[in-house]
Amino acid sequence: MQQIKKPHPAMPDSLSDFALGKLASLEAKNQRRTLVDTARSMAMALSVDGGAPLISFTDNDYLGLSTHPDVIDAAKAAADQFGAGAGASRLVTGNHPLYRKLEQKIAALKGTEDAAVFGSGYLANVGIIPTLVGKEDLIIADELVHTCIHAGVQLSRATVKFFRHNDVGHAAELLAEHRAAHGRCLMVVDGVYSMDGDIAPLKELGLLAQNHDAWLLADDAHALGTIGGGRGSMHATGAEGLVPLQMGTLSKAVGSYGGYLAASKPVIDLIKTRARSFIYTTGLPPAAVGASLKALELIENDQEKVARPVKLARTFAAALGLPAPDTPIVPLVIGTEADALGASDALATEGFKVIAFRPPTVPEGTSRLRFSFSASHRDADVDRLIAVCKKLGLGD
Repeated sequence: MQQIKKPHPAMPDSLSDFALGKLASLEAKNQRRTLVDTARSMAMALSVDGGAPLISFTDNDYLGLSTHPDVIDAAKAAADQFGAGAGASRLVTGNHPLYRKLEQKIAALKGTEDAAVFGSGYLANVGIIPTLVGKEDLIIADELVHTCIHAGVQLSRATVKFFRHNDVGHAAELLAEHRAAHGRCLMVVDGVYSMDGDIAPLKELGLLAQNHDAWLLADDAHALGTIGGGRGSMHATGAEGLVPLQMGTLSKAVGSYGGYLAASKPVIDLIKTRARSFIYTTGLPPAAVGASLKALELIENDQEKVARPVKLARTFAAALGLPAPDTPIVPLVIGTEADALGASDALATEGFKVIAFRPPTVPEGTSRLRFSFSASHRDADVDRLIAVCKKLGLGD
């Protein structure tokens, strides 16, 4: 007869005590986050924790391609042909044939010689930045760049200076003061800023970077498929030839998963040889790559779909007296965390999912609702959202 082992005596659990203390502190500031089961379906409809259907105006699926039948069929076909997983990192055996097709399509869309596909946008930035600059170098970055850029900056150990948001003059002052003391220089911005929905002045920044022998990197996570005819922020701002490093994600308007860098062939060859988050990560599932290929094809060939999210965002903003957006993102700053959460809850009772974004995602005192619009939203849903927001006193 097998002997049952007695449990170990209770030990002091300082780790759990630490976690509970941190959670209590966050709870007191209305900054604790929790996961909820969310079942998404067509036309931006979703169900949270099995509840009544809501229409999401908080999603990054700007073109509705994550539920597009052609994209789903492409994912199924890729899985049928190449399996459910990649099996290894791309430099081992995980570089299935669809990767090369996807990288060629990205490069053609972005107007570059080549591209490298990463496991995610976050993995792209934490790999690209430390590959290109190190502790003897300089990074000039917009103060509102995404968190994954901050992570890449820290890993690089380069000297970093932040300029005021979209302030080209301040960036010029920082370059004039610090550039000469460093070997290489990287300038980093978001093409579209996800919490404000504004676009970086890439033409002006690109010319400035050229004058100081700096390399401009634009994170196009929220720009690919939404502006510049779907090609992103460089094409939307007339900055062709001025942005040698265009990175982004395949998980937003493309509706699948993964990240990428589009650049010259020598840069891409270096990235594939030295970027740790590329080398030491298992390749994407073939289904994700197949879905991205089909989605990019749809973006290229359906300009009406590409233009629709911004059109809907402008209709919404005009009705609520908000500034006219140039992207599918319309922020509505509420103020405190509690008030933003309350506004989000009030919209949910009316059938809409709109997330309240709070610190540290946004600065203290600027908790907000972030409305994002998709080509798959129905006109009637946008009209009803406008009516509900007016009823709740949201907007001017």
